[in-house]
Amino acid sequence: MKTDVQIAKEAKMVPIIDVAEKIGLTEDDLELYGKYKAKVSLEVLDRLKDKPDGKLVLVTAINPTPAGEGKTTTNIGLSMGLNKIGKTAISALREPSLGPCFGVKGGAAGGGYAQVVPMEDINLHFTGDLHAITTAHNLLAALLDNHIQQGNVLNIDPRRIVWKRVLDMNDRALRKIVIGLGGKTNGVPREDGFDITVASEIMAILCLSNDLEDLKERIGNIIVAYTYANEPVRAKDLKATGALALLLKDAIKPNIVQTLENTPAFIHGGPFANIAHGCNSILATKMSLKLAEYTITEAGFGADLGAEKFFDIKCRFADLKPDAAVIVATVRALKNHGGVPKQDLNEENIQALEKGFGNLEKHIENVHKYGVPVIVAINEFPTDTERELKYVFDRCKELGAEVVLSQVWAKGGEGGIELAKKVVEVCENKPSEFKYLYDENDSIKRKIETIAKEIYGADGVDFTKSCEKQIKDIEKLGLDKMPICMAKTQYSLSDDPTLLARPEGFRITVREIKISAGAKFLVALTGDIMTMPGLPKVPAANNMDILENGEIVRLF
Repeated sequence: MKTDVQIAKEAKMVPIIDVAEKIGLTEDDLELYGKYKAKVSLEVLDRLKDKPDGKLVLVTAINPTPAGEGKTTTNIGLSMGLNKIGKTAISALREPSLGPCFGVKGGAAGGGYAQVVPMEDINLHFTGDLHAITTAHNLLAALLDNHIQQGNVLNIDPRRIVWKRVLDMNDRALRKIVIGLGGKTNGVPREDGFDITVASEIMAILCLSNDLEDLKERIGNIIVAYTYANEPVRAKDLKATGALALLLKDAIKPNIVQTLENTPAFIHGGPFANIAHGCNSILATKMSLKLAEYTITEAGFGADLGAEKFFDIKCRFADLKPDAAVIVATVRALKNHGGVPKQDLNEENIQALEKGFGNLEKHIENVHKYGVPVIVAINEFPTDTERELKYVFDRCKELGAEVVLSQVWAKGGEGGIELAKKVVEVCENKPSEFKYLYDENDSIKRKIETIAKEIYGADGVDFTKSCEKQIKDIEKLGLDKMPICMAKTQYSLSDDPTLLARPEGFRITVREIKISAGAKFLVALTGDIMTMPGLPKVPAANNMDILENGEIVRLF
């Protein structure tokens, strides 16, 4: 069996100019990064502003397991399947982070015969967007520390600096550090730390901005610290707005590449859904909606995280109205949720499947809460039995969800035709009645409790004493009327990663609330979730190599 890397290497890519031409883009609309990738000018949006939008389809999933689900693979395969049946479709994805790439996950460009290419470029440095975000973020940190060093005119309290530094790598040793040591010329000593770049508020701002001016306004509103008088200090107070926007002038433009079957794909922005809002950029999505009949986008991890944030944050800010949602699941993953260890997943087990199905059931219910029609895509594995597949199909139909067997991993676009037909059928015959889960003007506690009870199935929420104080401080600042971005483990509907399937009788603990005034949301940190991941005992990086002829091996 060929590896994903081998399949990608054998792909017959066409010049990105030709791919772009299929959707009405000219060479003048592109800024080329070599032969097979390009950035798209934001002028395209102005030119097409009066053109009606195409259909918007979200691809989400059950809670992830070691067995694998194939959400990105399904997204790509669906876009290729739609093109196979005569529809113009664009896959709108996020950019991979180097942290997971070299950590646990490996590459993040799809799999099998449903991939985006050039795979190596996309997974590594791509067009430099994440590096630009990293640099912009750290410039703000440098300007902040320099301001304190040079006299501290703004009266910043060094004990109340909330702007950490970032790095696009999993590096747990940098979570908590001390800077400014070594004498007066090296700055003012203080505690600091690093988050991973994809958790940066600047990443969120890039993904949630509607244009360059919106980007600048949001950057200026970033709260970096507080004064001794407890007043917030923003990026604009440090006169940082222009310089940061300058560093992001290219990063804000969507990137276009292609699938293995030369279907256009926009890959832009890369926030994680467990610690950030988990969606690709508004600009890429809006551009895709103008250029294609169908935009197939994604939101990270399960529907409890990615889909909730897509609906309640991204759609709210961009005024998007999704037409349908595809929930990806596998029989193997459902059995894993039902208690079967990874090594035994090849064996038929209806009892475990029944128990694990509760996870899929909850995600179907969750998407229905938003008034969006649901299609379940069962990502096929050779070990799936007829009895197992029949059980899943029957249960999905009982819940009012369409269900289709997806074979895109093995067959590419051809294996996604049935899913594509079902998506078109649903979009044309089942009008979406999209609505938000909560009113952003509700209290902070009520918004969090609504998410926890309605989406996670929790009995309630416990707030730590320090969190209670943070809520009062946020209310005093008048910043409480913003959406909530929950930071929670991706592995469970609860905040305990060991509680699989559909747990009951649990509560959610919120230990901290961070203000992202530029992104215009509040981040609620639950359980033990970390904003700087660590590497596993055996990192994926240990197996990667580049051969003498330049061939990259074991990136997946």
